[in-house]
Amino acid sequence: MLSNCSGFYAYGIFEREEGWPGAVVNQARIAFKLQKNLFGYMALSDDRQRVMPSPEDREMGQPLAYKEAVLLKSPTNSDLEGEVDDKYQYSIENKDNRVHGWISSDPPVGFWMITPSNEFRTAGPLKQDLTSHVGPITLSMFVSTHYAGEVVGMRFQDGEPWKKVFGPVLVYLNSVSAGDIPLNLWEDAKQQMSIEVESWPYDFPHSEDFHSSNQRGTVRGQLVVHDRYISAENSSAKHAYVGLAAPGEIGSWQTENKAYQFWTESDNKGYFSIEHVRAGDYNLHASVPGVIGDYKLDVNVTITPGCEIELGSLVYEPPRDGPTLWEIGVPDRTAKEFYVPDPDPMLINPLYINHTDKFRQYGLWERYSDLYKDGDLVYIVGVDDYRKDWFFAHVTRNLGNKTYVATTWQILFELDIVKQNSIYVLRLALASATDSELQVRLNDEFANPALFSTGRIGKDNAIARHGIHGLYRLYSIEIPSSQLNDGSNIIFLRQSRGQSPFQGVMYDYIRLEGPSDSNSFDKH
Repeated sequence: MLSNCSGFYAYGIFEREEGWPGAVVNQARIAFKLQKNLFGYMALSDDRQRVMPSPEDREMGQPLAYKEAVLLKSPTNSDLEGEVDDKYQYSIENKDNRVHGWISSDPPVGFWMITPSNEFRTAGPLKQDLTSHVGPITLSMFVSTHYAGEVVGMRFQDGEPWKKVFGPVLVYLNSVSAGDIPLNLWEDAKQQMSIEVESWPYDFPHSEDFHSSNQRGTVRGQLVVHDRYISAENSSAKHAYVGLAAPGEIGSWQTENKAYQFWTESDNKGYFSIEHVRAGDYNLHASVPGVIGDYKLDVNVTITPGCEIELGSLVYEPPRDGPTLWEIGVPDRTAKEFYVPDPDPMLINPLYINHTDKFRQYGLWERYSDLYKDGDLVYIVGVDDYRKDWFFAHVTRNLGNKTYVATTWQILFELDIVKQNSIYVLRLALASATDSELQVRLNDEFANPALFSTGRIGKDNAIARHGIHGLYRLYSIEIPSSQLNDGSNIIFLRQSRGQSPFQGVMYDYIRLEGPSDSNSFDKH
């Protein structure tokens, strides 16, 4: 606790000494349970806040497809009758999870979890996690497998030493006078959050394991994109997520779970500055909205105390073999741009009516069988609109009596003339996968073997947990010209596993590229 601070700081130093036996840690967090008769209003952001049910309301509710989701029946507050409550509806990406908590109207006080830095959280800025939910409960999640699976849990080998500082985070308490508006507590909490972010790294921790500002360094640079089939000129990597993570493969940051990560967002011209980085060796990674794939600098970045490293202009050349013949979606690592249906009118959380995050409504996976009663999705390139005609999740079909079957989607497209003795490439980017196997076939729905199979992938569980994305996967599938027709063609996408309503994939982006040829701007 500090003087003149209305609250207290909390952190943990986790350590394994050399010689300890192997272990698995899938979850590490700070949790607070508040007085249920006082705190009834929850706030996560300016547009995600509401009056919440009580624990007793949940106990009296009707259980839905899994224990976390209930339909409220005869709640204490009759205005909540018939609503769905599910803690996963209140998840937030790490990059946006700065302040959340609860308000009591009598007395008018607030309880808030403020996280000034994401450096100690696992799996990067886009990892989603729990925040606050019925209890009333407020969490600070350090490690979890939510929206990713056990691949992001911490696994230690026999004898492996390790140490990490989680936090500090601030538990902030505020109040207003009896005649003031209780919602002003939220505005005050946001202001305090800004103060904490500006104060990072803190100067008060006395532990040598928490590095002060003079023990840290800065990395600056500019990221540009060069796609030779789009333009001869480089384009700015606008609003890219640029970060430093432990050395690994391309994209390894999204499953990295033991070390620290440091991220920032580039400006309109791709310039970035990553500040307050702990000393050590890192890879520099980036994800650019509107551009497929992941960028990784091909040399390590070594941070020493007080260093200021200027990387200059870095060029990302995203995966590309030929010109775009057609594309579906937007490469943004989510399925948010696709058609997200309205929920069953009997299974609604009013918070997400007319909301940009309508995908957080319960039970949207069941709407596929309602909307596609007579057959699976068929998408016609050049005719259909992915915003209206491409369902947000490739899920199983519900036959009733808890019976589910695999589904096969079709993409119909035309090629005027196929260039013989050439290779076409299908770029298939997935935003999420849960216990799935996606098979790709061309012009023969029953070809055996398939042109391509992902094999069994994914434990994201983002479909059940209203996540719109989990772990990102990108596949590049070569198509010999001999398998294509002049004129009409069909790509069959089969999600072949069908035992559960929650099995399936979410697509991020699909693109068919023609053969490499002189249409590249680099060859002009």
